[in-house]
Formats: sequence, C-alpha cells, structure tokens
Amino acid sequence: MRAPDKGARRPGSTRRQFLLGGAVAGVGAAAAIGIDTALTQTQTQTTTPASTPLNGESVVPFHGAHQAGIDTDAQAHATFIGLDLHPQTDKDALRRMMGILTDDAARLTQGVPALADSEPELAVSPARLTVTFGFGPGLVARAGGTRPSWLAPLPAFGVDRLRPEFCDGDLLIQVAADDPLTVAHATRMLLKDTRSFATVRWTQHGFRRAYGSVAPGTTMRNLFGQVDGTSNPRPGTSDFDRVVWASTGWLAGGTSMVVRRIHMDLDKWDRLDRSGREQSVGRTLGNGAPLTGTAEHDEPDFEATTAIGFPVIPEFSHLRRSRPEDTAQRIFRRAYNYDTAPTGDQVSDSGLVFVSFQADVERQFTPIQQRLDELDLLNEWTVPIGSAVFAIPPGCDENGYIGEGLLS
Repeated sequence: MRAPDKGARRPGSTRRQFLLGGAVAGVGAAAAIGIDTALTQTQTQTTTPASTPLNGESVVPFHGAHQAGIDTDAQAHATFIGLDLHPQTDKDALRRMMGILTDDAARLTQGVPALADSEPELAVSPARLTVTFGFGPGLVARAGGTRPSWLAPLPAFGVDRLRPEFCDGDLLIQVAADDPLTVAHATRMLLKDTRSFATVRWTQHGFRRAYGSVAPGTTMRNLFGQVDGTSNPRPGTSDFDRVVWASTGWLAGGTSMVVRRIHMDLDKWDRLDRSGREQSVGRTLGNGAPLTGTAEHDEPDFEATTAIGFPVIPEFSHLRRSRPEDTAQRIFRRAYNYDTAPTGDQVSDSGLVFVSFQADVERQFTPIQQRLDELDLLNEWTVPIGSAVFAIPPGCDENGYIGEGLLS
C-alpha cells in the first residue's frame, strides 16, 4: 500500500476539520462545528479518554497494518451489512466515503462518539468493538483498480439455493463486539454516514456464546451442537500469516472474505440419533474429538478402520471432505450463528453466517467447497442461501483511511 502523502496536509489541519468542512451531509459547516463542540463537551464530561480502557481489555486498536476484526478473538455479537453504491458514487466520492467511515470506526472502537453522534452516551462502552470494511467487485471497478481474479461470485454449487437478499454487494461492513447495544449503535452511526453514497442491500446478525461464558480460545459451537473451526490456524503465527494475508498490489496486508448464509434444518436434525450425527460430522459431539481420537485437537486418522473394514471416519463425513490433502487449501473460519423467528409449524429458522478469511479464494476456499458440494452428508441438513465475496483492504495509520492504496 502506498504510504500516505503527509506532506500534502496543511500544518495544523485535522481529520475533524476536513470532515466538518465538507462531509456532513445536510448540515452547514458552522452548524456542524457547533454540534461537534457541544458533543465534544458532553464527551469530556461523560466518557473516559480513549487511552484508558473502560473495561480492562475492552478496547481493540483500530489503526495498524491489518484491519481489526479478522485476527481479533471473535466477539459475542456481529452484524454484517452489504451495501450497493449509488450510480453517481465515483472515485472521488468513494474516497470521501471511506474517509468518513474510517473516522467513525476509529472513534467508536475506542469508546469515543462518532462525529456529530446524537447519542454519545451509547459509544462509551466499546466492549471490544471492531469495524471491518470489505470491497466488492463493483466498488473496485468504480475506483478504476485492478480486481483480483477471485473477486467475483463463487462458482455455482449444486447444494446452493441462493436468495438475492443475502448475496453480493459493493461494500461490506462487519461490526462486532461483546455487547449487542454497542453493535447496534455503531451500525447505525456508520449507516447514517453511508446514505449519500450507498444503500443497504442486506443485513445479517450473528451471535456466539456470551463473553465470559466460556474460556478464551474455546472453539465455537454451531446450532447443531458441533464444534465449528477446530483446525483454524492460530492468529499471531507464521502459519496464520501464510493462510490469511495477501502480499501483492493494493491488497497487500489485506485478505479476502467469503460470507455464506447456511440454513440449518434443526427440525430434521432432531430426528437423527447421536451416533448418526457424529458419523455425519466425523467428530464426537461431546468434546469435538475426531472419531479416531480422544481430544478436540487430536489429528484425525483417516486410515483407521472398524472391525469389519469400514473407515472409522466415514468418506461422507464433513471432517473428511473439508480436510484438504493440499496444505495450501486452508482457510480461517470466523463464523456466527443466526436464529430468526420460525413460521408455520417450524420450531426454528436457524443457521450459520459462515465467514472465512484467506489470501486467495480460488486457491484456498473454492476447492474445499467443491469437495463438500460433491459428497458431504451434512448437505442433508444444510442449505446455502446466501453468498458474497469481498476484498478486505489492509489497515491504515492515524493519518490515513481504509482503502487508501486503491483510492488515492
């Protein structure tokens, strides 16, 4: 990513002055300054400085080489928003939009109200809030940038029953925190500042265990009761870096993101006995151990057979189909459960907001999904109904904005 041109900024200028000077839609500059002054005074009286976390480790740094919300230990709640750009949103408008959104996110994640935040009291407890931005193929084209070959809709899979209200998009905003009120407020502030540039295409909400209910690092469980993401590379390791971070062009230091909404037929799953469930998954449900092991992180033995010669881990099991022989075909999963109101005689309308990060979708994600599409017994109880792919730009420093390498 090209280093920010700090020399182009006038001495004494600030991001606040830039935003107030021309980016507060519908409010005159003088009025905006008055509003911001009042809110800043309120903030001084009611909030703790951003350098002092309100709750121990509740503040996640925003600025850095990579965007937060990827290698961050997954929070309890998340909202994913896909947006479509207005026809008139050109490259200059994209630059303004990302400058505003970056400023919003940088403030909110540190427990500081966004510019002209009308409910500043709701911003003071960040609860490990992270905001992550992704670019769809339409945004990259609008910016005149070079699109990675994988930045396109995924190939058609036989198991898919995709619904347009959960697919595609020009801009992705992922908002995650351990407090749903924090997520709701941050989402509203960010969407208020996108109105001049884009409209909401879809919104998805997800959850995990509440913060503090399980030990940090515990693998999440999906609503089938199975552990989800055991073989993930561990953030902070060279293995994770190889799997996740891109290394070339404007995306260097960024990554790719796949979002798949997977409906899980829990009503039908209820009819399957425990042994059948474990055969389908390839792991014991109690502790997530492979059927050939005793602990979750034991390496599965795909050569092991039963007394009558059948594989202990069936050929059709999700574990066997998702585990690549080619070590380059790996991803980092960061999924969330969803649960919406059932209709008719349903007991539930639930599933998984599947999220994965990888340096290259075509090389890493697609081959795994193709194997699952061909033969995975879990397909009897799961149906992908949404799908989108985004490029996640690298992070930025305090004088920059997300997407600067593409938009500057």
